[in-house]
Amino acid sequence: MQRRVRQIGRPISKRLWHIELSGYERLPATGPAILCPNHISFLDSAFLMLTVPRNISFVGKAEYMDSWKTKYLFPAMGMIPIDRSGGEKSSAALDAAEEVLRRGELFGIFPEGTRSRNGDLHKGRTGAARLAMKLDCPIFPVGVIGTDKIQPPDAKMPKLFQSCQIKIGRPIRPERYRGRGAEHIAWRSMIDEVMYEIRELTGQAYVNTYAGAKADAEPTVAGRVSSVTDPIPDIAPSMSVVDRELTLVAGS
Repeated sequence: MQRRVRQIGRPISKRLWHIELSGYERLPATGPAILCPNHISFLDSAFLMLTVPRNISFVGKAEYMDSWKTKYLFPAMGMIPIDRSGGEKSSAALDAAEEVLRRGELFGIFPEGTRSRNGDLHKGRTGAARLAMKLDCPIFPVGVIGTDKIQPPDAKMPKLFQSCQIKIGRPIRPERYRGRGAEHIAWRSMIDEVMYEIRELTGQAYVNTYAGAKADAEPTVAGRVSSVTDPIPDIAPSMSVVDRELTLVAGS
């Protein structure tokens, strides 16, 4: 259904909104890849589905399955429902995402986990990094700008004839993080780099707390992330400065 909707919806969307695209040539024509956008509007995933040249499956909140308006349409469009309470319920969504990537398709996930209501960029969760390292596929940071003006988080309908931008950043590859100690340290470091690159694409202020109702209560540790232009470091047998920084990032 996504392919058919894209054929019809893409020319319509071009008449209703001005969507400026950049970096799309970086996306691979074949093979698995993960797209990690910032999340500021309901329209973020819809506009990405309409503009990418290949089918893409997105994680969406399980509450969409409770409404007759969306319980059939969204899965037909490629949505993978995720229970945001965590634990095994959330792991089931990542298992489904793994199958998507093993088929050589595109998978999209919002690393912040939910929409930002103040426009800031929040700390990323590590699910995308876990998948990338397990399946050896790249993560593409995606910067979305202006969709919150078209449809703010609490608005029921979008405004017409507005402008937005979608920018595809340079790929972040898992081999940069192999051999950096414990898995959770590598996951955290990789997703921190993704969030850094998203910030560079969007110009958002970065907040080192998780988005959502419990964000203020979740402890976080500030950390420095590398850039995709940095060389892959040599890993010494003893703990290096980089290892110590990554340990601080991961916390306890």
